[in-house]
Amino acid sequence: MNMFRDRLALVTGAAQGMGRLIAIKLAQLGCRVIVLDLDAEGAKKVAQEIKALEGEAWHFAVDITDIEAVQRFHRRVNLEIGRVDLLVNNAGVVFGGAFESVPLDKHMQIFQVNMLGLMTLTHTFFGDLLSGKDTHLVNIASAAGYIGLPFGSTYAASKWAVVGFSDSIRLELAERGLDHVSVTTVCPSFVNTGAFDGVRPPRFIPFLEPEFVADKIIEAIAHNEAVVREPFMVKAIGFLKLLPLTWSDWATQKLGVTSSLMRWK
Repeated sequence: MNMFRDRLALVTGAAQGMGRLIAIKLAQLGCRVIVLDLDAEGAKKVAQEIKALEGEAWHFAVDITDIEAVQRFHRRVNLEIGRVDLLVNNAGVVFGGAFESVPLDKHMQIFQVNMLGLMTLTHTFFGDLLSGKDTHLVNIASAAGYIGLPFGSTYAASKWAVVGFSDSIRLELAERGLDHVSVTTVCPSFVNTGAFDGVRPPRFIPFLEPEFVADKIIEAIAHNEAVVREPFMVKAIGFLKLLPLTWSDWATQKLGVTSSLMRWK
């Protein structure tokens, strides 16, 4: 049995990069896909790609930080398309640089999109997931959600928030006996989408290709995996946290984590 067939999937930030790949792969597996992005033309093109593959797709341009706009979008989806079974919160922004050199509005935008927008989508569509059967919430976080990231402090903070939010929702659902709703948190290192041009990845942690990460996400949905951490070295971050602070700081410095964003373009 194909668990994806005829399921309604909503993918945010789906006009390009990893979001586009996730949307297309879900459609190829049989999902009906809603392509959501602030870039209206980009979202339309991805929906057209899916239709060219004989998939079913819709495209919408919505600012996920605008609560009223998201609520209007939800009502329209429920009325015109149906109840969402799979929500993939992929939309995100990133800026790097010395903390004080990045304008405050950029810091605010990072948190508004990466965390508050994600929470808004989740809260608005949560009723769909609760009322459905074998539904799934996927939140794209980052390896930066487990470790300090100099020159990317607000980005790291937003991803720490996503990890904490996702873990809390997952545990809350379990406590409430709502095991028909699965939650997956995705924590990759730097993904080669163009967003991190100029970044020097830490030692032993190469750039990941979007196709690889998208495939891992699809596998995690299929197997109800709670967490995706890639590559292997990201799985070792938990070990660093067990070390005395001075030791873990020394290790992250030697691995090149603390200087990885210094050459941001």
